[in-house]
Amino acid sequence: MSRLDGKVAIVTGSSSGIGKAIALRFGREGARVVVAARRLAHCEETVASIVRSGGEACAIQTDVSEESQVEALLAETVKRWGRVDLLVNNAGIGGGGRLADTTTKAFDEIINVNLRGTFFCCRAGFNRMRQQGGGVIINVSSVAGLQAWSGTGVYSASKHGVMALTKALADEGRPYGIKVSAICPGGVADELVDASPEEILRSEKIDPFDVAETALYLASLGPYATVHQIVIDRLGADW
Repeated sequence: MSRLDGKVAIVTGSSSGIGKAIALRFGREGARVVVAARRLAHCEETVASIVRSGGEACAIQTDVSEESQVEALLAETVKRWGRVDLLVNNAGIGGGGRLADTTTKAFDEIINVNLRGTFFCCRAGFNRMRQQGGGVIINVSSVAGLQAWSGTGVYSASKHGVMALTKALADEGRPYGIKVSAICPGGVADELVDASPEEILRSEKIDPFDVAETALYLASLGPYATVHQIVIDRLGADW
């Protein structure tokens, strides 16, 4: 029996990179996967890969920065498969640069996707899981959610916010059987999700499927285990 048999999973930002790796891994473990991202054609490619591997999946075009689209994502998932057991909030964007040079437009774009989008998804997913008696929420944060460096100000602020949401929601979820955790990767070879291990090694970045394995571990934990955050980084830094 596969670890996620019978589970319904939503993975945002799963048209490429980390999200795609998580969606593919969950699909191989028996989950019914909702592939959600802004680029519908790329979502459908991820769905096709899951189906070719014997899994079950569907694509729902979603911009997580739009509250109405997040609510529609949850509603369509429940309409199709009856419940939401796993929610991986992976959708996010980088950028910003040095804080003094960051435009208000860039600030708003990063915060709207990374922080507001995660909030919209957490709230909608939490309320659905509370109704059904439990579930798992995994937020993909970053090592930049634990520290900050020159050139990462706004991005780091958004990911620090994700960590705060994660910790608060984990505490709120305990009475309802809802586990909430965060994964904090360092540099990930997003563009190499379909690459060979040798190519990823040469890139000196993290294999996105290592992040996917971590997400699977968190999704598979027993009801009494809580993990607030897991750091995945090739630098071996003391986070």
